[in-house]
Amino acid sequence: MPYLLSFAAGAMIYVVVEELIPEMSEGEHSNIGVVMFALGFTVMMALDVALG
Repeated sequence: MPYLLSFAAGAMIYVVVEELIPEMSEGEHSNIGVVMFALGFTVMMALDVALG
């Protein structure tokens, strides 16, 4: 069950970033913004766990 919930959360974050932030889907490489958002989110979560 935790794996299904984490997959659902990841899918929801992808949909929110792709659809609600219009600048993310402009240009010919539209997935770069979503990937960079996910990478930045992952780094910030790792820093929060490591330093907090």
